[in-house]
Amino acid sequence: MTAEAPTAVVTGASSGIGAATARSLAAAGYHVVLTARRKDRIEALAAELPHAEAHALDVTDRAAVDAFAASLGHRPSIDVLVNNAGGALGAEPVATGDPADWRAMYEVNVLGVLHMTQALLPALTASGDGTIVVLSSTAGHGTYEGGGGYVAAKHGAHVIAETLRLELCGEPVRVLEIAPGMVKTEEFATTRFRGDIDKAAKVYEGVDRPLTAEDVADTITWAVTRPAHVNVDLLVLRPRAQASNTKVHRTT
Repeated sequence: MTAEAPTAVVTGASSGIGAATARSLAAAGYHVVLTARRKDRIEALAAELPHAEAHALDVTDRAAVDAFAASLGHRPSIDVLVNNAGGALGAEPVATGDPADWRAMYEVNVLGVLHMTQALLPALTASGDGTIVVLSSTAGHGTYEGGGGYVAAKHGAHVIAETLRLELCGEPVRVLEIAPGMVKTEEFATTRFRGDIDKAAKVYEGVDRPLTAEDVADTITWAVTRPAHVNVDLLVLRPRAQASNTKVHRTT
């Protein structure tokens, strides 16, 4: 009898890093549980993968998250949780930032991670070899002008990972934090600038090969598939052209 594939839950799997991570983990032999608000997208992606299922889910809705966790009782174990759902809204300075944007970023980047981790932690622990991945950002480790709300939210995600690692010491669960720098995806900057394609394009203008969603997904899969005793506490990745959040080499 063929052994059951380990199960990985990926949030925000409808596009970008989440979708790429789902594909990468599936290729590595995982049964992938795709979650996102856009049901049509994750269902289409699940149909592409050898072992996958799709669940429409808003990670900011605690009741929905708890119901989702309960629905996974048919799986023999939950082995990996990739907390990828997140994003940025706006680039206004603190003086004029919209509190609604700040609240929305906090809800998904911080409370979304909290909800999913709390709901699935019992199953991850029961697996005997669980892994929690928090996809933060270099923004969570260094601020920049116009980034106050996003920086605060991603710092919150970083602190969850750091604190959880201390609290779970001695338990069979690893806590990994992956912090990407400049990643060019089809939606991140466009969403941040409320659909302004020109503003979004300027973020990457003249940058020689920003990171791709696949670069980050490959890194996540590498970290997850290390031997069980190896914990990648924090892995920061940037394109070669980016030395820091505020220093980027541009050819134009």
